[in-house]
Amino acid sequence: MSDPSPEPARGYAYGVVAYLIWGLVLPIYMKLLAHVPALEVMGQRVLWSWVLTLGILVVSGKLSGLRPALTPRVLAILAVTACLIAVNWGVYVLAIATGHGLDAALGYYINPLVNVLLAAVFLGERLNRLQSAAVAIAAAGVLILTIENGGLPWVSLALALSFSAYGLLRKTVPIAATEGFFVEVTLLLLPALLISIWLVRGGTGHFGTGAFETWLLVGTGVITAVPMILFSLAARLLRYTTVGLLQYIAPTLIALTSIFLFGEPFGLWQGVAFACIWGALALYSWSILRVRRAQARLRPAAEAVG
Repeated sequence: MSDPSPEPARGYAYGVVAYLIWGLVLPIYMKLLAHVPALEVMGQRVLWSWVLTLGILVVSGKLSGLRPALTPRVLAILAVTACLIAVNWGVYVLAIATGHGLDAALGYYINPLVNVLLAAVFLGERLNRLQSAAVAIAAAGVLILTIENGGLPWVSLALALSFSAYGLLRKTVPIAATEGFFVEVTLLLLPALLISIWLVRGGTGHFGTGAFETWLLVGTGVITAVPMILFSLAARLLRYTTVGLLQYIAPTLIALTSIFLFGEPFGLWQGVAFACIWGALALYSWSILRVRRAQARLRPAAEAVG
């Protein structure tokens, strides 16, 4: 059975905005940086994300919130999540730059299915019949895409597995979203600095060579940190299966952007697969709405008994 506890509306708001940025804004932004080496984009994303997040913590007076991370267990988990998100960022940048946006979309379509599996195994969450049917329909859509592409590409697997594992581990860390993200980018800061210095000294770096590229690279901090913080907030407020549902927003937008803006090919079977996935999304949403309505009907009686 599904967890009967209600989920706050702000959790949905955080999640939707994060996935809108990841699905629509980020691919366009990264396409503008397609001529910049992926390693440099990665290094600059970490550097400016660190600067921005530090500023947020200082202004909000939340530096003291870093104390829960100062234990070996929490630091170890955040070190793993930092590596996972670095892999995810790097693969995504490379996919957009090399014209594999649809492969990235496929990876993020697989991602919610992996979330459901991880939630069942590690968090004890269970799906009702409608939700199970929705997952099965979505799996059929993903299978069609996989067959049409001639096999599951490594881009899709890397994105799905890295982000699913990241979301699961971040949910277990007793630290607030912004503070946790700051620790992650701090752990990545030294490698990012070394990569950036190496590229600039070697003459292959783009930072500082032109105003357009420089400001775009600085802006990677905003475009990276904001949705990550929002996602962490959503992951802590919502059930893991709900987060998996919301994640269909990003790959759909990535796919549409790749087709209509980047000109990647999209045939009949891709259309059938996407229709399956959207049908699954509608069914899954309806099942959640039914549960919420049942909870609303039962709550007054429960309060009266209480």
